[in-house]
Formats: sequence, C-alpha cells, structure tokens
Amino acid sequence: MSENIPLHNRIKPMKIIDLILIVFFAFNLVFISYLFDIEQLVVLDHSTWGTSAFVYPSWPPKFIVDLNHWVGANFDPALLERPVWWRATIWIDVILFGPFYAVAIFAFIKGKNWIRIPSIMWASIMLTNVSIILFTEFVDPAYAGNDHWWVVILANLMWILMPILVIYRIARYPITFEAKSVD
Repeated sequence: MSENIPLHNRIKPMKIIDLILIVFFAFNLVFISYLFDIEQLVVLDHSTWGTSAFVYPSWPPKFIVDLNHWVGANFDPALLERPVWWRATIWIDVILFGPFYAVAIFAFIKGKNWIRIPSIMWASIMLTNVSIILFTEFVDPAYAGNDHWWVVILANLMWILMPILVIYRIARYPITFEAKSVD
C-alpha cells in the first residue's frame, strides 16, 4: 500500500480536479455557509427590508443581507419566502456542510483517504437538496413561471456540478489519494 500523496505531488488529472474542489470548498466555507446562507436563518422577517424600519442583524454583514434580498426580490422569490423546508436545507448547510468544507480542504490538500466516505455523503446530500430546491422552484405554483428561471439554474449549477465532480473523482480514483507521485 502506497502512502498518501500530497497535492503538489499528485498526477496531473487528480491535481487539477482536487484544486477545483479545494477552491469550491473554500468558497462555500467562507462565503456561502457562514455569510449568504446564515443570513437566511437570522433574517426571518424581511417585510421591512429597504425601509428605515428594517433592523440589520449583527451577522452577517449588511452587504450580504442586501445581496440576498436583492437576489430574492429580482430573481428568486423562494429565497425571500424562506419556507420551513428551505430553512431546513440551510441548517444542513450551516451545521453539516460548513464543517465538512473545512475538513475536506485539509484532507484534499494533505491527501487523507478517510475523506472518501464523507465526500460521497456530502455529494449525495447536496444533490438531493439542490434537486428539491429546483423541483420546488419549477413545479410549485407559488414559484413556477418565474421569468428569471435561467438565473435560478445558473445560481444553483455549481452545486449540481461539484457534487458530480466529487463522485467522479472518488469513483475514478477509488484509492482516493494513493497514487504514484510525480517526480
């Protein structure tokens, strides 16, 4: 059994995929889970947003609150409505995915094979969540008929493609980080 190969010594296809995943995990850890998504849990009454009566939370920063509301008001009404099922997917992101991203960044850089099963679990749950969100947004009469459907697709595309890439990466290289190093 060979040793785990750190990122800089991996064969080129693995290195490229792993770099893409590390950047994606870092983006999600920093921007999505604990800025963009957490706003949807702390601002439940946004009926006064855009007026002097609206009270911004202490976290996340004001520009994130404004960005979330702008996107919801202009492109994605479900983002503003925040039904219970929607908030449940956000709680999964904050409680489970945020820590996963931190651990996955470490594991993918250092070449830790124990990340294989957590990666498959993350990819499966992420694909399920995004499928539910998109299905609701395009089938539920409350949201279907959105003129900006293409924005909703584009906004969610990375969270469809990256889990598929993780599954491909894990399936293509079953012993995830054990490979001959590049000399």
